[in-house]
Amino acid sequence: MKNDPVKQKSASKAPARVPTGTLLDFTISSLDSEGFGLAIHENRQVLVSGALPGELVRAKITHVGARTYFADTVAVLRRSPHRLTSPPCPHLPNCDGCPLVTLQYPAQLELKRSRVSDALAQYHSLAGAECGEVIASPERLGYRSTAKLVVAGKFTAPIIGIYRRNSHDVMDISDCPLHHPIINRVIAAAKEGIRKGKVPVFSPRSGSGFLRYLVVRVAPDSNRAMVLFVTTERGYNAVHHLAKTVKNAVPQVTVMAENINTTTGNVILGNRDTFLTREQSLTAAIGPVRFNLSPRSFFQINAGAAGIIYETVRQWAALTGRERVVDLYCGVGGLALFLADGASEVIGIENVDAAVKDAEENARLNGQVNCRFIAGDVADHLGYLRKNRLKVDLITLNPPRKGCDEAVLKDAAALSPQRMIYVSCSPESLARDLDILSRLGYRTVRIQPVDMFPQTLHVENIALLERI
Repeated sequence: MKNDPVKQKSASKAPARVPTGTLLDFTISSLDSEGFGLAIHENRQVLVSGALPGELVRAKITHVGARTYFADTVAVLRRSPHRLTSPPCPHLPNCDGCPLVTLQYPAQLELKRSRVSDALAQYHSLAGAECGEVIASPERLGYRSTAKLVVAGKFTAPIIGIYRRNSHDVMDISDCPLHHPIINRVIAAAKEGIRKGKVPVFSPRSGSGFLRYLVVRVAPDSNRAMVLFVTTERGYNAVHHLAKTVKNAVPQVTVMAENINTTTGNVILGNRDTFLTREQSLTAAIGPVRFNLSPRSFFQINAGAAGIIYETVRQWAALTGRERVVDLYCGVGGLALFLADGASEVIGIENVDAAVKDAEENARLNGQVNCRFIAGDVADHLGYLRKNRLKVDLITLNPPRKGCDEAVLKDAAALSPQRMIYVSCSPESLARDLDILSRLGYRTVRIQPVDMFPQTLHVENIALLERI
């Protein structure tokens, strides 16, 4: 009997896609690196916001992709024993910016350690490396010292917040529990100033309006703050009245500026800053090191956890005063300045010109004359050091999330430092790069995770490597 072609076609047909808005029940196996709960429905992966491992949840399908569904939890049918009964966020369940805020803190640390362990386990070369327990953040809430926020809505009812995930809709996050309290006070004052001054809010759809973004930066050690109003054009009266309202409500704000951004994309800052105050910078400290902060300076958003990382690197470096250190991706000089007292010379290399200028200013601020900073491509400058046969005792690396290009790792290893210390915000790219370095003559001795971003899945790691 011949096979029926109609039946054959029907049998091989893929399951129909579930339409958006459908309610389905899912058992959550684990969380992905962004904090989505992972589940399976008809051989398709489902990413569920608001769910925790081991839970049975009812969720609404919000987006249908070729291989993946996205869904929002609407009810928890079987709770995790580690779920908090009273989470500290007033924006749940609408906000998914802090996916672990409903999870007890010890369980958060265990999840992060598992993520690190899983990344390391992918490589046989890392089997002998010691991996410590995650060091807790000194502050679990209120630790974020910088906020870059979207202004939306109308002046009668302004919204200041962040974009919803996979959306251009802006969600108001007043009283965010992760923000430093001064940031939340500035947000409330800015809303009042917008309403009182009838300040036109920018609309990306129409291209009309004036105020686009609000950027707030706090120096936690001094409780002083900087506020930046990002506008479409020079505002004069409107921005000065807005600044006055904020300053009167939050006297800790000592630096205020207007930034002009005429672009149509999602880049926050434009090229021009106009200061509205006599002071034009903040000074903030991490441990004994001071940093000068301008509107564009990079600064760690969790100074307490950053201090733990820098101090760990300093201890592991075990400098005696005779060593030359090369700090790759040095940024504004954080690691370099922590190591300067114990080194003969520190050379920082960074491809962002503005960061190098900040690093040079920070070295002057701290009286460190044995630091020099080079702006340019890291691989190019490493090659130059290698050609000139510069003796290097220690290399530190703190690259972006994607990790290092293999060429950078090869050039670093070719300088033959006795030790390397690698700081990373991605366990996956860190493990990959440590495996590459193992083939270049470096053994990973130990890895120390640090919780830089409580209430999220992100985790920083410090790795110590020694030349074999």
